[in-house]
Amino acid sequence: MRTLLLHDDPADIRRAADLIQAGQLVAFPTETVYGLGANALDEDAVRSIFAAKGRPADNPLIVHISNIAMLANLAAELPDIALRLAQRFWPGPLTIVLPKHRSVPLVTSGGLQTVGIRMPAHPAARALIQRSGCPIAAPSANRSGKPSPTTAAHVMDDMKGRISAVLDGGICEGGVESTVICLDDAETIHLLRPGLISAEDLRPYAKQVYIDEAVYKQLAPDVKAASPGMKYKHYAPKAKILPVDAPDHAAFSDWVQAHAEKGCWCLLFDSDPEVPGVPSMRYGDDGKTQAHYLFLRFRELDAAGAKTVYVRMPGQTGAGLSVYNRLMRAAGFEVITV
Repeated sequence: MRTLLLHDDPADIRRAADLIQAGQLVAFPTETVYGLGANALDEDAVRSIFAAKGRPADNPLIVHISNIAMLANLAAELPDIALRLAQRFWPGPLTIVLPKHRSVPLVTSGGLQTVGIRMPAHPAARALIQRSGCPIAAPSANRSGKPSPTTAAHVMDDMKGRISAVLDGGICEGGVESTVICLDDAETIHLLRPGLISAEDLRPYAKQVYIDEAVYKQLAPDVKAASPGMKYKHYAPKAKILPVDAPDHAAFSDWVQAHAEKGCWCLLFDSDPEVPGVPSMRYGDDGKTQAHYLFLRFRELDAAGAKTVYVRMPGQTGAGLSVYNRLMRAAGFEVITV
């Protein structure tokens, strides 16, 4: 299959929309990462997403919309709290899991009676949805398990020859996938996957914000995931990722030097000194910066030939929790504690 590289302009957005309408797959930019899109209501098109990615069929997809009115044909119920959250955080990196409308195929929802929905902030994404005339189901546009793509070049590396087109909208600002929540009741937000909209951001809108245990540890094999990114190992480069939980840089540096081997690298905070004798890259001092650079650095480390990467552990509040979660999944929840 020939994969077209399209530009973020009206003519190419029309071409991309025509492909979506024809049941084809198109990767497109969002403010989080690039998504691999198909008509969310076309069962055959959605199945082709799973085939192109090598994605397990029980891993649900997120449905992307261009306006709130589209919820009427996707969600069987729209609680008041969901509408308030949508009005506050959309367009933006928040996915709300709701009871699905009968029009949403089970293949799109991973076999669940619920569906995750969001309205992306990237104007090209919303223009593509609007022009296509349908909601677009889209996981990240990478081979399953690999780091999510934040540039069109990343998508081409993973998907060239597997999909019809990539719509190039530049580098994604956010860098990690959207926050995913469900609503346990009218007053409780259940955070299933952390993103740039944090638990702290959500707390003014509910009496309680509960963070799912799967954010911090691996789900059991027999547990059905309610959200993408909860069950399987994800986000991993070819290099072995080893987060190091150290009280400070000095302790981190001492441990790495004592265990350094051929092909090892460090992923450091911007403010960290170098670790003597060990090559390094940096990914920021705060959660939002680390989120922006994390997957980009993973791909750069692979290109540099890294075999093992010792990563300075980020914080677990605000946007830092999303980075922590991605690191844990990339590492298979293996952590070195110093």
